[in-house]
Amino acid sequence: MTPPVSKPRPGPMRLPDALQYRLPLAAKVSILHRASGLLMFLLLPFIVWLFDTSISSEISYDSFTSAFVAGIGFVPAWAVKLVVLALIWALLHHLIAGVRHVWMDATHSVSKAQGHNSAVFTLASSVLLTVALGAKLFGLY
Repeated sequence: MTPPVSKPRPGPMRLPDALQYRLPLAAKVSILHRASGLLMFLLLPFIVWLFDTSISSEISYDSFTSAFVAGIGFVPAWAVKLVVLALIWALLHHLIAGVRHVWMDATHSVSKAQGHNSAVFTLASSVLLTVALGAKLFGLY
């Protein structure tokens, strides 16, 4: 009887090793879901400021609208619009991916094909809605 051959333990994973993996689209959507939640959390003070200046008074509403035309202090208006566009994407993606997760939990849809199809829908719809709202934000229509 021959003893079993043991393989040597792999060493620690390095970044080049980790970059060789190809994640499925559903995994990328899950990572983006977490990233969008983190982005919304980190920009929460900006969101509170936007909300506060938009509803406090007529004068503060004018300063709110001028932030999109003249900027805020040393920050130009296009940078404010880009931050708001990032918030729009984060909200839309987080909302749609969250509904996707709830739907998959409620219907017990855990097949690989269904996960891929719902991931494609999540990415496509969040990007299309972000482009549409971004075009409105930047004054294209």
